[in-house]
Amino acid sequence: MNKNIAILLPYKEQYTEDQAGAASIWVKDYMLESDLKNQTIVYGNLEKKYKPFSKNFKSLDFKGTFVKKNITYTSRLYNEFLKYKFKIIEIHNRPESLVYLLKKKINTKIIFVFHNNPLDLRGSSTVKERIFIAENTDQIYFVSKWVKNKFFEGLPYKYRNNCDILYPAIKPLNKFPKKENIIIFSGKLNSSKGYDVFGKSVIRILNKYKKWKALAIGNEPREKHFFDHPRFKVVDWITHNQILNYYKKSSISVVPSKWQEPFGRTAMESAAYGCSTITSKNGGLPETFQNPLFINNVTEDDLYNKIKNLIDDPIKRKKIQLQNFRSVVHTIKKKVNKIDTWKKSNLIFNTNSSIKKRLKILHISTFDEKNDHRLFNISIANKLSKGFIRNNHDVINFSYRGFLSKSLVSDKNPVINNKVVTICKNYRPDLVIFGHNNILEPETILDIKSKYNSKFVLWYEDALGYKGNGPNWKKNLNLVEKNNNLIDSYFLTTHPSEVKSKIKRSKMYFLPIPVDENIENLNIFENQHKYKDLFFAFSHGVNFGKLKRGKSDEREFFINTLMNRFPKFNYNILGVSNHEPKWNYDFYDELSKCKIALNLSRGKPLKYTSSNRIASLIGNGIYTFIDEKTKFSDFFDNDEMGFYTSINDLGSKIEKMLRNPNKIDHYAKQGKKRYFELFNSKKITKEIIDKTI
Repeated sequence: MNKNIAILLPYKEQYTEDQAGAASIWVKDYMLESDLKNQTIVYGNLEKKYKPFSKNFKSLDFKGTFVKKNITYTSRLYNEFLKYKFKIIEIHNRPESLVYLLKKKINTKIIFVFHNNPLDLRGSSTVKERIFIAENTDQIYFVSKWVKNKFFEGLPYKYRNNCDILYPAIKPLNKFPKKENIIIFSGKLNSSKGYDVFGKSVIRILNKYKKWKALAIGNEPREKHFFDHPRFKVVDWITHNQILNYYKKSSISVVPSKWQEPFGRTAMESAAYGCSTITSKNGGLPETFQNPLFINNVTEDDLYNKIKNLIDDPIKRKKIQLQNFRSVVHTIKKKVNKIDTWKKSNLIFNTNSSIKKRLKILHISTFDEKNDHRLFNISIANKLSKGFIRNNHDVINFSYRGFLSKSLVSDKNPVINNKVVTICKNYRPDLVIFGHNNILEPETILDIKSKYNSKFVLWYEDALGYKGNGPNWKKNLNLVEKNNNLIDSYFLTTHPSEVKSKIKRSKMYFLPIPVDENIENLNIFENQHKYKDLFFAFSHGVNFGKLKRGKSDEREFFINTLMNRFPKFNYNILGVSNHEPKWNYDFYDELSKCKIALNLSRGKPLKYTSSNRIASLIGNGIYTFIDEKTKFSDFFDNDEMGFYTSINDLGSKIEKMLRNPNKIDHYAKQGKKRYFELFNSKKITKEIIDKTI
């Protein structure tokens, strides 16, 4: 089995039964349940005399290092990467190690897990450091919502697609254990953990209730507290399994932390093992289990009264014990499945694939050479040319943008006009197509028509509808209307019924966004490892390719409103929170993570009008929602495409769909099949020729 995954523990963590810390226990529990354990190496620093939790452990030796120990330790892992070429590296709780590897620009996916307050860790304490981590790490997990909120403190955004919560977890007991009259405390025996308050309170309890005992597990060499009572026992650190066995016997567990706990594993474990668990509300403690026993103030009297109430009311105590035992929130199987799914998606689902005549056609457009074909998968020009060729026509593509420099072009573009005239003299096209442009002068068109009896077509993909209030629709329409008496037919992605124009209505036709079998070549519905719920992407111009700082539009308002009203969805949103747009296969990689997509265009929804991304969504096999007012329901049923009337309607329908993943995949498959039947490039180009010639 290939070792595809590396896990790096903090070098001070002891990945052993006797001295394991929170990160080691987290990884140990994960290894027991993960489907990927045979593909994984766990790295740490462990002397040979100690036995690691699992056989797939490897120690990184850096003896003799006295300064920058963490960097030296991480450099050892980097050497391992050079040897094994891991596809995924998972780093725990040391941002310094993460930043070291990110700056190496290694070709691998990187997961980082925050177990503590990021503001207290070297490498993530400043806003600048956390922005760098957020915008360069493939996936970040936090052990609680509290830790996640701390990470975003002071950042210019509060959400990132790659940031998620992955709680520590436990394997529940099968049977409720037999309880004894024991009150238990586990952790460092210091005042930050509330041990001083526990000791004072429990001594009073033991003096009052002769049949009860108290137990404290842990130590703290830097801070000493002595509580003397014959039924109060203090036990030094023991193995994790031994601690769990004590939880089985104990009736009451106390976690009275005064400091902000990142999570609070002792609270989760003792509750799951059937204790009536009392906790403070500090940090992530409220997230550990469904707790009915909070103390608002960590004081001796408050804790004493809480424990006393449980002892005096055994029925209530037993009810809470059973409730905690039966309602374990963080089960290890669910949590492992969550991170395994992410890893499998990045290991297994590969979006790379190989790109699988009677008229003479001159296609004048932009074919994306300027952008090094960054836009090949959304280029209508390229898809139409492929469609014509599949219909056995001969095609020459002429990219006019290369001749638009100021040194070559006057107001009437003589260079381009002369160039096209020369091409037509050599080629004698039956059909000349203006692709999203109207670049020729009337004299040039007349000359070509008269000499070669050529027909002229113009297709256009930007907003033209007067009711839609789309960007630049008037300017766009003025461009399209030029030469209208010489152009034989128009194919517009805005439905002609939405266009008020001096062009004869009989010459205007609707142009669906085409799909091509070699471009829309994914079957996302087959991916069983999708871990994001909803995908949406927008940019501030495909040719510009990046976000324009300070610019926003109504789509961003729509998305933000949806996210506020339906916060439980796991969103994958490109184009907000400094998430730059993704293109071609990077776009496909993001899309492939998702179960459902949203197609949303600028301006008001118009009949059959859509951004060109609709083909990338439905054509690649993802179930897609679109505004009902676009009237795509004329073509598609609800089991092929989703339709919504409002933000709330959209959110409610997504909620309903997410309850049935198999239905989502079935609908996505049906939608792709239908879209290819209706709008494949071969069929659309045949209609262009039929309606023109």
